[in-house]
Amino acid sequence: MTLKTRIFLLILLLTAIVGKPQYVIKDSIELLNLKKLPQEKAFVDHTGPLVFSGEYLHYALYCFNAQNNKLTDISKIAYVILLNKAKEKVFEHKIRLEKGIGTGDFFVPTSIPSGTYKLLAYTEWMKNSGLQQVFKDDLVIINPYLVDQTALLKGFSNSSATIEKNKEQQSVSLIDSAIVSFRLNKDRFVPREKVKLSIKNYKGYLGKGTYTIKVKKKDDIPSRANLSAINYGKSYFNAQKEIPQVVGDSVFLPEQRGELLFGYVTDSSTRMPVKDASVVISIPGEDFLLKFSQTDENGNFYTYISEEYNKEQVVFQVLEENRYFTIEKGKKTDLDLKDLSFATFHLTESYKDMITERSVLNQIENQFFSVKPDSVLASNPVDPYYGSIPEIIYLDQFTRFPTFEETLVEVIKYAGYRKDGAQNDYVKITQDLETYDETIDNLSAIVLIDGIFIPNHEKIKNLDANEIEKISFIRGPLRLGDKLYHGQMNISTFNGDFLDSYNTKNSLVVNIDKPITKKNYYRQRHDKMNGAFSRIPDYRRLLFWQPHLVVESGSLNFEFFTSDIEGEYEVSLNGFTTYGKPITIIKTFNVEKSVSN
Repeated sequence: MTLKTRIFLLILLLTAIVGKPQYVIKDSIELLNLKKLPQEKAFVDHTGPLVFSGEYLHYALYCFNAQNNKLTDISKIAYVILLNKAKEKVFEHKIRLEKGIGTGDFFVPTSIPSGTYKLLAYTEWMKNSGLQQVFKDDLVIINPYLVDQTALLKGFSNSSATIEKNKEQQSVSLIDSAIVSFRLNKDRFVPREKVKLSIKNYKGYLGKGTYTIKVKKKDDIPSRANLSAINYGKSYFNAQKEIPQVVGDSVFLPEQRGELLFGYVTDSSTRMPVKDASVVISIPGEDFLLKFSQTDENGNFYTYISEEYNKEQVVFQVLEENRYFTIEKGKKTDLDLKDLSFATFHLTESYKDMITERSVLNQIENQFFSVKPDSVLASNPVDPYYGSIPEIIYLDQFTRFPTFEETLVEVIKYAGYRKDGAQNDYVKITQDLETYDETIDNLSAIVLIDGIFIPNHEKIKNLDANEIEKISFIRGPLRLGDKLYHGQMNISTFNGDFLDSYNTKNSLVVNIDKPITKKNYYRQRHDKMNGAFSRIPDYRRLLFWQPHLVVESGSLNFEFFTSDIEGEYEVSLNGFTTYGKPITIIKTFNVEKSVSN
């Protein structure tokens, strides 16, 4: 895609869509430029296809440029959803894409009934090409804790097709193992034994790529195999390379700059859209985010969130106080699912003992989760002070005064209230003058409480100062939208819960789902355990999970430990080279109590 096309699309995103996730193509020039932006497609490797209640479904997402099959640099947000047979969402995960990849997981609770499900993955841009462009794979969930199992108990079928598909995957893997392959130090192990896994790139730059590695117990209950990278390459070979829309059609625009938030402002009295209304968007918290938008002629506003955030709430506020406004948060259009079909899967009574045993082992394993926890990876820090180092005043270090206004007078050296004629008083932070003849301005400071923008400083004069832990501020000129400010002050309460009681005119507080947080998955070791820890049961079925492994040249070595569950295990590598070639490799090994080496 040319620089000219990118500039056009950036202008389109900044101006044309305003508050809408869809845009109507006006003319042939716009259509031509939109068609120059490559369509996308997605692949998900996951730990299905058979998942029990009390287990995690782990997944690794790949998003590609559909024209060259390389990882996309277009969309920054993707979506992974799980649908039941009624096409209702079991979960919808928002995934932050980093160079086209992302990862997540879902713990299957006992409230989800047994049945066949569908896993989907897509970006907003992919929705233009319909369901055929969306990644789709089948899952089966077995929940033995619910009485009603009629969805699955209808006589098992389709086992021959499952075996045939597995054989196909094995044969393909042998062909592709000449490019990238892996080996184990042996093929038979005892429980809790160390396994050494070596991955080697035999073809140099031809083998460079990103791959998912998983090691899991083979399911005793036959089911349809996961869609492998090789079979995905075949199934989605004819995926659309550009959007199919024509002039006059609506088009979903890609989330190129991050997560899209949008809404509408209307006059509360007339119900008419409000043009040119200034809207401030706050995501509260210690590392708060502050955004600005302005409505168009139809009352629409929007902003993009590229930064990581912790709070799952957002505050929209119209700055004008002389009128009453109604704010509504926009909702994205769902996928059209009318043509979505589900695989058939049935059980017989012969699997009852297998299901019972697996469920019992899951319960035992989950009882010891606290000593085998996954950890959340540290997010990229958000700088709410624009690169400046704030001055921080902890009020407990000073004599306390009853109100916020008195605290500014008696404690804060560089800030205080100023009169504004007939208008409300405002908080002024003293300028950091560099020369004796520098002009002194009368600009207000940006003031926040627990990261929530405060448009009317007059209303917090009498804020109980005993609830304030600290006051952080910076000096210097700032701009929020089209208005200039001098300095920024954030008032932090002890509990960080100011939003719970915040209720002001022309504002809206809504919940949002933040993108899935990346995790560092716990890896069990048995070589360093002793005493009480050595007696903790180990009933893991998933022995190793590496969502995205970047393979350059040479070899990479890993190790993991077998669990207490005996049987046949499968090692699979699924992924894509840097030039888009799919690679699938599958090998097996056994775990037995008595192994003669």
